[in-house]
Amino acid sequence: MTPGQSRSRALAPGSRALARVAPGPIVAAVLLVAGLIFPLVITNPTTTQIAVDTLLYVAAAVAWNLFSGFSGYISLGHAVFFGTGAYTAGIAAMHWHVTGDLEFALLPLAGLAAGLVAVPFGLIALRVRRHTFVVVTIAIFFIFQLMAFNFRFTGGSVGIPAPFLTWAPETYNNPFYYLAFALAVGAAVLAWLIHGSRFGLQLRAIRDDEDRARGLGVRAMRVKLTAFVISGVITGLVGAVWFFFIAQVLPQYGFDPLFDLTVVLMAFIGGFGTLWGPILGALILEPVQQFLTLRLSNSYASELIWGTLFLLVILFLSRGVLPVAGERITAWRARREGRVAGGGSPPGPAPPTGRTPQAAAVTADARGASAAGQAGNAAGSGNG
Repeated sequence: MTPGQSRSRALAPGSRALARVAPGPIVAAVLLVAGLIFPLVITNPTTTQIAVDTLLYVAAAVAWNLFSGFSGYISLGHAVFFGTGAYTAGIAAMHWHVTGDLEFALLPLAGLAAGLVAVPFGLIALRVRRHTFVVVTIAIFFIFQLMAFNFRFTGGSVGIPAPFLTWAPETYNNPFYYLAFALAVGAAVLAWLIHGSRFGLQLRAIRDDEDRARGLGVRAMRVKLTAFVISGVITGLVGAVWFFFIAQVLPQYGFDPLFDLTVVLMAFIGGFGTLWGPILGALILEPVQQFLTLRLSNSYASELIWGTLFLLVILFLSRGVLPVAGERITAWRARREGRVAGGGSPPGPAPPTGRTPQAAAVTADARGASAAGQAGNAAGSGNG
């Protein structure tokens, strides 16, 4: 058996189908070109504003999935990093009297501050597993939101204004669009690199069976914390760009629980743990949310719709659009191949094609052991 055949057999049928339905390099190139020319073709300010918000959510959803989707730890506290990035940029601009285009030089500082916050956050939250981790992230989020409301240096309930930009009104959104586009593309490329790396393999091994991964030499805490910090840095950059775009940050918007709900919903509806799922979810959901906000007079209607949609997705589409599409394509191909084989098979008894439940269980266990073993080998070579 060749290495390529061995690798193909190691993949589950759903994974192979998912690889077929996931956009390839050609589709990615088309999307990239379309994104580059979008503000040149569509000049309506409202439309470009929605496009900026959508791209920022693409980057945020990819960053969230980079940690939660790859490791299996569901975080509902990423708004901590979003707000930290926004407030860091605002406080620095205010105290250092930064004006005009120089404000964008503060973006690295905002990402660094979010990454520094992610270290103690992760050291506390990542000591627990799964459901307890979710509760801890929510608690830490509300601590940060209360601090933003009550500390003097955050401006309290008044918030912090952004430096004024003297740009032409008709093209005001374009620089922010390309900045958000670069951030979204950079986050997606980083997620792709991590997914195909030894580090990404260790994260997926933790997601599948953390105890087995630890037994095979994966330093789970270090791997999880590293992914958590990387995700926090990207989310902090998103928060800083959003702050400059909106021109103000308030505690209820900088540390907004709806932000966490939205990025989680985007990742789940597109495909939790996949590369393209969060991108697809953000490109679908954020324009819809903006449309509802513009059309509905009730300010809480969109939140009610979002909560209901989140519940429906968790109940009926928890694996996301791309994995479900992969499974449907696998089933359709199996039926088609079965009909072709049945029509052209020679007379006589048909060869057995089914598997007993015991054989299926052994095969599934062997696949899990193979994935964990690869992660263990990767950890061993990394430690060596």
